[in-house]
Amino acid sequence: MPLPLAPVAAVALRYGVVAVAAYALSRKVARSATLQANEDALDSVAEGLAAHHAKDRAQVNAQARWRRVIRFGANGPGIEIDATALGRLKFRKV
Repeated sequence: MPLPLAPVAAVALRYGVVAVAAYALSRKVARSATLQANEDALDSVAEGLAAHHAKDRAQVNAQARWRRVIRFGANGPGIEIDATALGRLKFRKV
């Protein structure tokens, strides 16, 4: 009995396209250094979402932090997820 190659070829083509896209994206991402001042700023963000509009500047600052611990089983191993973001939106007349 012959194997149906059309479905296998379609799946192989799909995974090939994803692999090429991932490779191209990895080549475009620039390397950066880990700066301790930036790490300290991210660690100082409180959990939740906050925004601030400074009266003396035409900008809005926002910060967000989401921390969770996910355990596998009652006393099993777990992982901690810590997602932090800082943002700034500036308006200026030119």
